[in-house]
Amino acid sequence: MKLQDRGLIELPPRRQTPSNRMAYRRTSQQSWDTAPITGTLGDLGPLTVQEISQDSTARIRFAAALSEFHYLGYRGTVGENLQYTVTDTQNRLLACLLFGSAAWKCQSRDEYIGWNPDQRARNLPLLTNNTRYLIQPWIRVPHLSSWILGRVLRRLSEDWQGKYGHPIALVETFVERERFAGTSYKASNWLCLGTTTGRSRQDRRHTIQVPIKDVYLYPLDRRFRQELAA
Repeated sequence: MKLQDRGLIELPPRRQTPSNRMAYRRTSQQSWDTAPITGTLGDLGPLTVQEISQDSTARIRFAAALSEFHYLGYRGTVGENLQYTVTDTQNRLLACLLFGSAAWKCQSRDEYIGWNPDQRARNLPLLTNNTRYLIQPWIRVPHLSSWILGRVLRRLSEDWQGKYGHPIALVETFVERERFAGTSYKASNWLCLGTTTGRSRQDRRHTIQVPIKDVYLYPLDRRFRQELAA
C-alpha cells in the first residue's frame, strides 16, 4: 500500500476487506441531544469528570462521539491509555478526552527535557499524549474547555498510577495549527515549544507530508527533568 501511495506500483482491486478489527470496527449509533448549550460555566451546574476506560457502556458512547464529531475520528486504542468524559446533571455528554502513548521522537520536546536516546527509551512511559479532545459542537460556554483540562490534569497521574502502577510526569499534545489556535491549552498554562517538521513517523523516504502542528507540554511533576533523564 505504501508503494502504491507513492506511485511506484499499481495494485489490483481489493478482493477482501481486511480483518483488522481496530481499524474497521464500527461504533454503535447514538442519539444525541443537539440543543445548543450556551451561557456561563456556572449555568451548567455541577459537572462530573470520570475516567471510563473500565466502563464498557461509557466507552461505547465515548467512541461514538469521537467517531462522529472529532475531525480525526476514532479507531480505538492500543497500549496504556486513559479515557475521560465530562457530563452534566442530566447525564448529557459534554466532552471526551483520550490520553495514550507519547510520540517516540519530537525534537523540541526532547531538547526541552534534555534526555538522551537511552533515557528516552527507558522513560517514555512516564509521558502521555492527549491524542483526542472533543467538546460537543453544539456547546458554546466560555472557559469550559480550560476548566475541563485543569480538572483532568489534576487527577491524571494518580489515575495512571492506579491503572498501570506508575505515574505520569509530563503530558504532550500536538495541535494542527491550520485548524486550531490552541487557545484552551494556552489558557491552561501549557507550554508551546514550537512546531513539528511536517513529517510522519512512517516517512522513511522523506516523501510523506503531514500537517504542521504546534507542540504543547504540561509538566505534572516539578522534578520531571530529573525523573525523565534518570
